[in-house]
Amino acid sequence: MAEGHRTGPLGLVRATWRTLRQNGPRATLARVFGKLHQITAAHSSSSMLVAADDAARVDWTRPGENLTDPLLVTEASLNLAWIMSPPGRGSGGHQNLFRFIAFAEQAGHRCTIYLYSSASTPPSVDEARAVVAESSAYPTVDAEFVVYDRQSGVGDETHAIIATGWETAYPSFLDPSHARRFYFVQDFEPSFYPLGSEYVLAENTYRFGFHGITAGGWLAETLSRDYGMVTDKFDFAADTAHYSVTNPEARSEVFFYARPVTARRAFELGILVLEEFARLKPDVTINLAGWDLTGWNVPFPHVNHGSLNLEQLNGLYNRCAAGLVLSLSNMSLLPLELIASGVAPVVNDGPNNRLVSDNPFIEYVPTAPGAMARRMVEILERPDAAERVRAMPASLGAPDWRESGQQFLRALERGVRG
Repeated sequence: MAEGHRTGPLGLVRATWRTLRQNGPRATLARVFGKLHQITAAHSSSSMLVAADDAARVDWTRPGENLTDPLLVTEASLNLAWIMSPPGRGSGGHQNLFRFIAFAEQAGHRCTIYLYSSASTPPSVDEARAVVAESSAYPTVDAEFVVYDRQSGVGDETHAIIATGWETAYPSFLDPSHARRFYFVQDFEPSFYPLGSEYVLAENTYRFGFHGITAGGWLAETLSRDYGMVTDKFDFAADTAHYSVTNPEARSEVFFYARPVTARRAFELGILVLEEFARLKPDVTINLAGWDLTGWNVPFPHVNHGSLNLEQLNGLYNRCAAGLVLSLSNMSLLPLELIASGVAPVVNDGPNNRLVSDNPFIEYVPTAPGAMARRMVEILERPDAAERVRAMPASLGAPDWRESGQQFLRALERGVRG
C-alpha cells in the first residue's frame, strides 16, 4: 500500500519546501500544516491562512451598514478589487482565477489584485508578478498588484470586491468600503481540513452574505441549499490552445493525476486502483504526473513524470487511452482537458462530479478500486478506441473558456447593479 505522506519532521520540511516553491504559500499552509498538527499536536492560529485578528473581528451575524447597504452602481466600466493569496507557479486555482481577471479586463473593467497573507512579513508584489510572468499557464493581465492594507482597504472608488479563497473572505467582509461583495468559489474549501477550527472558519465564509459565482453547478447548488447564498455558476471548459488530439489512433498507455499532498485527489485510493490495474494489464505503461513521487511507495512499475509544465502535458496525454482523475470535492479541470486530448477520463462517481459535467466520454465509476481498474482495462480493449479518440474533442461544445467567461461576466454585472 502506498504511503499517505512522509512521516517525521524531516519529511515534512522537504514536502513543505517543494509545495512552497511550486504552489505558493496558500497551498503550503493549507496542505502541510494539517500534517504538522498530526505529527506535533502543536497547530496554532498563527499557521492558519487567515490572520487571527481578522478571524476574530468578523461577526457575520451582525454585518455592518457598508455590507447591508452597498453602493448603487450605474457605470458601465467597473473597478474590481480581487483579493487573493500570493500565486504559486503550479497553482491551478490561481491560473484559472487569472483567466477570469483577463475576461473582465477584455470586457472593459479595471482590475486590481490585492495580495493577502496571514504571515507577519507582507507578500512580495515583485515575486507575485514574476510567478505570473514566468508561466505560460497564466494569462497576461493589466491589473496592478498591491499588498492589501487592512487600514486603507480597497478605496471608495471600488465597485466590487471579489474574494477568491476562504481566507480572503475575511478581509473582504471587514473592508470599510461600500463595494458590492462577491465570492469566486472554485471548491468546497472546508473539506480541505479535518473537522476543526479551520473547517468552521472556512465554512462560515459561505454565511457572509456574499454573491457566490461558482465553478460548476455542484458548488452553486450546495452553497445555495445549505447556506442560503445567492449563487450563479460558470461552466467548465478546456483550453484547446494547449490540449488537442495529435495522435488520432488507439493508445496503449494510461495516466494518473497523482497528488499525494492534496488529500481531495485521493492519491492512496488511486494507487490501489492502479495496483489492481497493473495486475490485470502488466504490460501497459502507467504514467504518474502532478507531483514528484521520488521516495514514495508506489508498488508497481510506473513512469514518475513529477510536476510537468503546461507545454509538456498534451504530448503525454496523446499516448494515453485512459486517465484516472479522482476528486472528492469539486470536479477537477483535468477530465475535460483529457477529453480535448482524446483521453477517456475515469472519474469517481458522485454529484460533486456529475453536476459539473455530463460529458458522455467521462467514465463515471463507483469509488471501488476493482471497479475502476476494470473500467480502465475496458477502455484499452474497446474495438472502437480510435473512433472515440477522434470524436472526443467535438463533444466539448464551446471551443474554449470564452462562454464560461461570459457566464461569469453576466453574473457579476447583474449582481453589481443590485
